[in-house]
Amino acid sequence: MEIGNYWRTIIDSAQEGIIIVDPKGRFVAANRSAQMITGYSEDELKGKSCRILNCTGCKINESSEGGLWCALFSAGIIRDKKCLITNIQNQSVPIVKSATVLYDDQGNIQGAVETLRDISENIHYQNELNSIKRLFHLDDGFHGIIGKTPKMQSLFELIENVAQSDTPVLILGESGTGKEMVAKALHESGPRKARPFLKVNCAALSENLLESELFGHVKGAYTGADQKRVGRFEEAHQGTIFLDEIGDIPLSVQVKLLRVLEDKMIQRVGENKSVPVDVRIITATNRNLEEMIQNGQFREDLFFRINVFPVSCPPLRERRDDIPMIVQHFVGMNVKKTGKNILGFTPEAMNLMVAYTWPGNIRELRNVVEYAFVLSNKSSIGPEHLPEKLINRSLESYAERPDATHVQNRSFDTPTAVVSPRMSKKDRLIHALQMYHGNQTEAAKYLNVSRVTVWKQIKKFGIDLDTFISS
Repeated sequence: MEIGNYWRTIIDSAQEGIIIVDPKGRFVAANRSAQMITGYSEDELKGKSCRILNCTGCKINESSEGGLWCALFSAGIIRDKKCLITNIQNQSVPIVKSATVLYDDQGNIQGAVETLRDISENIHYQNELNSIKRLFHLDDGFHGIIGKTPKMQSLFELIENVAQSDTPVLILGESGTGKEMVAKALHESGPRKARPFLKVNCAALSENLLESELFGHVKGAYTGADQKRVGRFEEAHQGTIFLDEIGDIPLSVQVKLLRVLEDKMIQRVGENKSVPVDVRIITATNRNLEEMIQNGQFREDLFFRINVFPVSCPPLRERRDDIPMIVQHFVGMNVKKTGKNILGFTPEAMNLMVAYTWPGNIRELRNVVEYAFVLSNKSSIGPEHLPEKLINRSLESYAERPDATHVQNRSFDTPTAVVSPRMSKKDRLIHALQMYHGNQTEAAKYLNVSRVTVWKQIKKFGIDLDTFISS
């Protein structure tokens, strides 16, 4: 086999379109991918000017001589330029283009090679994803906290109100309910938002290390303290300090923390000098502090100091209607991280997510979405991509819920969508009509109802079909 045939095999196996032009911009060769993108065969392109593609990324130097009419031959290289070309059907095709000028051994221009990557599928995917975001009113939430249920709206209103003062706040809630995010929202909503926000996980440090972490130490305070250290309270001056897992603080450190709350003064380890600090204190725990007081594990006077304004984070099982929004939020995050074009969960998979009791709350849900992204190579995530434990427990939960559809009797072949079993009839109908561009027959199949029922609901809810037909 001749070297030319090897070259042809190599470029034809490439997924990106590859075209070669001579110094006058006339086509010399085009691989199979380039022929598919442009719609032209290689024979139809050969000898013709590359300007027939009307590439919006091409710049013409009007004053150039000797056939060097394309600015590429002056620049020498183009990297990842987004532009549009016109295919044989006179349709615009979005591409990412790179190009390099080819030289001979004497430095004379011999032509150029260009690679074309069709990104129309990515654009279509992004449009679909934006449509889903609009449907579920997805945004960045309240300081990153996603939720539209009454419980969450009440929590957001509470945060806004208490954030305006320096009142100590104790955030209560199960593990994984987002207590740190609530603490950040309190800081960002208040007058100290431009100042530091520092978190200390009290459960992660031993007694000696925790005291040094909070209050700092002087050189020689203990073995290994070879230099002075500023503690978190001093670092957070005029800002906010968030003490997570406050129930794990040893009694000896609780005494010193109480002094900070009462006198707004700290003492570094190994030093008798008091240092004033201006810090707002927010604490959090998933433990029963009142029970710990009864057992002598937590100081009652400290409890009353930190519990001036308690804020509770509801567990996920108590706000199931937020689950589709939260799932879609994590889908968007994983799309950015992995580059996979996944739109969301199928209705069956979403039903399972909503039915599950989520003992690990938001943290567990986030992990499940990441798990599903690893397994899925499709445009959607189905039940087959979910952990077996979640599926089994969800089905058990469904069997006990009178308002739920029994997913074990449903097919898993429903088109890709993101749907909550608790969506209103109107929202479900609108979603189905959006998916099928106003086709009532297909919407009826999707909703598992008759076409007449769909027609009646359209009339009942006053839905304008034209908005979906044109979309």
